This record gives sequence, structure tokens and C-alpha cells, in this order.
Amino acid sequence: MTHQPFEPTFRHLRLGTTLRTLRTQAGMTLEGAATAVGWQTPKLSKIENARQQVRPAEVTALLGVYGVTDPDAVTALENLARDARRRGWWQNYRAVVSRAYTDYISLEDEAERICEWSPLLVPGLLQTAAYARETIGAAASSTPPNEVAALAEVRQARQAVLSRPDRPLQFWAIVHEAALHHRFAIRPTVMREQLQRILDAAELPNVTVQVMPLDSTPHPGIVGGFSLVSFPGSIPDVVLVENLGGDIYLEGDATSPFTTAAQRISAAALSVEDSLVRITQLKEGHRK
Repeated sequence: MTHQPFEPTFRHLRLGTTLRTLRTQAGMTLEGAATAVGWQTPKLSKIENARQQVRPAEVTALLGVYGVTDPDAVTALENLARDARRRGWWQNYRAVVSRAYTDYISLEDEAERICEWSPLLVPGLLQTAAYARETIGAAASSTPPNEVAALAEVRQARQAVLSRPDRPLQFWAIVHEAALHHRFAIRPTVMREQLQRILDAAELPNVTVQVMPLDSTPHPGIVGGFSLVSFPGSIPDVVLVENLGGDIYLEGDATSPFTTAAQRISAAALSVEDSLVRITQLKEGHRK
């Protein structure tokens, strides 16, 4: 019988990284931790490096050795192990969605909170279908119309995390006002509908929207946009930084500067109440 080679998912990578961090925090060596749970050292090494699958019960055993007793943390990591090979809905779009993008959608699907600083576009979780099609088409002018439509569908499908019945995503979006002034010559109503979509989303108790005004004081966000993704339990935060060279993921201590930056960016932006007033004013400016 031929065995299929193990192909790690992004969940496997994050689980392995988290277990390694917890072991280090517990002051245990790889050999000591493996011995404590009755394993050979190579097995734990493979798990930490996402080269071998780990069962939820094995995760529970490791957490016991590491002294992790918080029920939320234990449950979160058990679920991560259980879902590591789960096929997400986004796999249906793998012909048009890059591996880096599927990695982010996977993070988004499991996240508890996301803070997104978006200086150029309305965040994907708040986009209308028309706005998504227009901006995707503009950014990738050589992309065939059918792929543009598929990518727009992906952005719409992602928004389901905001209305999950069991654990809706806590979403904090800080958007630069410049991103709210776009005009679309072929469909002049696109931006007005988009602004109304933001106002509607802001009524959800789990969605917070702030606008960075055009006349804001200097702040860390002038360097560029990012998304700070937080998870339940002891799973480390992840930061996504996008640029022309590709997506960059940061974890662990490397995310701390972004937590501080998000707080300073929020302080430089309009208050939530004033932000909604500004969005309403801009929407009225798009009236024909």
C-alpha cells in the first residue's frame, strides 16, 4: 500500500510554531518534552516543524507537560490540530487564488480578532461585490474577466466571518479617507453603494470602523498597511504585510510593534462617531 506524502497546511505550521513556543516558555528541551510524553525526540521535532501530523489528544498531552491549563487555550489548540487538514471553502477557488491568499483566508477563518489598517482600499471584509470587481480589475488589468469575477466572489464569501452565529469575528478597520474618495467612471454609483455598505457593517456590534482624515497628524501607518490577526487561547498573533514583492507573515515577538502601531494609528484617526459622520458626508457627496 502506497502512503501519500504528508503535505503540511498553514494550520500545521502555526500549530508547530505554537507548540515550540510553549515548550520554550516551559523551559524544556526537545528531548525532555518528548521523554515526558513517552515519545522519541524525532517525533516531536517533526511536529514542531510541521513535518508530521499531530492528533488533538497528543496536543493535550503536550500542553499538560508544558503546564498549559487554561481551558480556552487547550480547546483552541486541540481544534487547530483537529482542523489542520480540513478543506476550507476557499479550496474551490484554488485555480485563481494564490497559496499566500489561501493562507490568509485560513487565518481569517480561525481568527478571534483582526485589526486592519488600510490606507489605499476599503478592507476586503467590507467591500461590495461591485467595488471588489472594479478594484481587482484595476489592480490586475491582464486578469481575465472570469477570474476577476471569481476573486470578487472570494471577497464576498470571506465576509461570512462577520456574522458567524457561534463566534463572529471582532473586526476593527481603520481606513484612510483617501480610499473613500475613489470614483468609478463607468459605474458612478459604486462608491456610494460601498460607503453605505461600510455604514451598514458598522452597525454590527463586532465591527468597529475609524477613518484617518486627510489632515491627520503623522503616525506609524504612513509606512504602509497591515492586518493584525489574533486567535483564541495561546495561539500567537500573526501580522500580514502586503507589498509588491509578495505577502510577508510575522509571528510571535515580531508582531508587538504592530500592536503598538495600531493603537497609535487609532489615536490619530477620527473617533468612531466622527468617522461615521465623515463616511455619511462622503456618501452624500456621491449623490447624483
